[in-house]
Amino acid sequence: MTSQTTTQTITLNGKEIEVAPGTTIGALLDAREIERRMVAVELNGEIIPRYDFDETGIAAGDHLELLQMVGGG
Repeated sequence: MTSQTTTQTITLNGKEIEVAPGTTIGALLDAREIERRMVAVELNGEIIPRYDFDETGIAAGDHLELLQMVGGG
């Protein structure tokens, strides 16, 4: 009998969190209600273009940094 992992650990902005296997950057942003056009995403030291959010998967041990744009004046 094989056991399946229902979550995997990643690091998001310096904190460990659990995500489901197969989660994409887009799905993570949507789940956290983060507006895609207002965030820059770095995955393991590489900037991910916005158009790749839905195709870029997150794997166990990955390091993500989310930088949210804030308006003001």
